[in-house]
Amino acid sequence: MSHTLRVTPRKSACIRLVQITDTHIARDPGPTDFEGVDTAATLAVVLAAVDALPELPDCMVLTGDLVDIPSPEAYGRLRALLRDRRYPVVCLPGNHDDPDMMRAHLNAGALSTHRAIDFGGWRVLMLNDWEAGSDGGRFPRAELDFLRRELTAAGEIPVLICLHHQPVPIGSPWMDAMGLDHADELFAVTDSFNIVRGMTWGHIHQEFSAERRGIPLWGTPSTCVQFLPGAGEYKVDDRAPGFRTFELLPGGVLATRVMRT
Repeated sequence: MSHTLRVTPRKSACIRLVQITDTHIARDPGPTDFEGVDTAATLAVVLAAVDALPELPDCMVLTGDLVDIPSPEAYGRLRALLRDRRYPVVCLPGNHDDPDMMRAHLNAGALSTHRAIDFGGWRVLMLNDWEAGSDGGRFPRAELDFLRRELTAAGEIPVLICLHHQPVPIGSPWMDAMGLDHADELFAVTDSFNIVRGMTWGHIHQEFSAERRGIPLWGTPSTCVQFLPGAGEYKVDDRAPGFRTFELLPGGVLATRVMRT
């Protein structure tokens, strides 16, 4: 399988992308140990909200923690929910995932683990910051080399970067303790290119936005349990599950917003 998925947008003037994240699908149906939430049911509600948008997305990205505990059964339940979507669905791993198991079970129908998405006028890069045995993330040298090659190959085409762990502090000490380790190595690569138009991630189970050197940075709510912003320790927020939409426009312009269910 090529590492790049080529997608023809429905409308050339506007590429529509949806990000969902931290689905935490369990092995068995019903309420889970994760705050007693049926994570498959909340994901189904989010997917229905996506399909009810005025315009269907051209593509959906899932930015990690796809299952709560990796197993063929959990990935199989996720696959059943996503493989028949009317648009491509591309996944990257989070700290709760097993990248090898993902590749074995999440390449079917609309669902894939491609590393890059080529829309013609835009590219989306799906980065893997998974680190074995860690709740935090880190990019191995090979991943940074991959990023550098992809940005070089993009030329003047604008790029959106997707990853799992937050590369900047979000003001929540317990969560920032398990963010992206050595994020300066990521920024050392991206700072040497002028085509990166934004970075978006999961992991934090809450909405977040910031800017670094003119590049917007976003965190996206989970499709299940939400974490309270600014909390010093683990606390659940009562906000509804959500997802993020992007409009990728000509000239490297983009618009994004979070929608709740």
